[in-house]
Amino acid sequence: MPHSSRQRDRSRATSDPAAIWRRILALFGHSVPSQPAPETQAATLPQPRPRTEAVNPPAAPASAAASDRDYRRDAAAHVYALNAGRIYQGPLPPLLHAIGVLQVEIEASGAVRQLRWLRAPRHAPQVVAEIERTVHAAAPFPAPLRLGRVTYTDTWLWDESGRFQLDTLTEGQL
Repeated sequence: MPHSSRQRDRSRATSDPAAIWRRILALFGHSVPSQPAPETQAATLPQPRPRTEAVNPPAAPASAAASDRDYRRDAAAHVYALNAGRIYQGPLPPLLHAIGVLQVEIEASGAVRQLRWLRAPRHAPQVVAEIERTVHAAAPFPAPLRLGRVTYTDTWLWDESGRFQLDTLTEGQL
């Protein structure tokens, strides 16, 4: 049974690399040139234009926490929001790959000033490095408006899958 013209166009659009690039560029607001002749198509694929406008980092969110303990909840929620796909969903298994207790000092602007391990999972140095990378990547943290500079402590509960929970927002353990 012959395909309809719409089905042919759809299958061609999904298998034609030039069509895929045009669709991607159009999604990001780049102008899409009209389709060239098939024999010159590969040689004239549209190239992404360099961005000329300055990209400013996002402003630090604000925290109205009145204590280090209150700020810890805001910081944990911030880390969760930025790492949604890496959060272990549901109660953690009875045996965890690593547990680490990290103290984080945050400037009034939300920048990370210092990390200090109170209990590092020394048997898993890759986890130590990944936690530190995750904290630095989460900056700027919520700016502690009422506290100025703040130091908070949280426990990282790390599963062998590479997913984690923070003790502040944990769903418990089986």
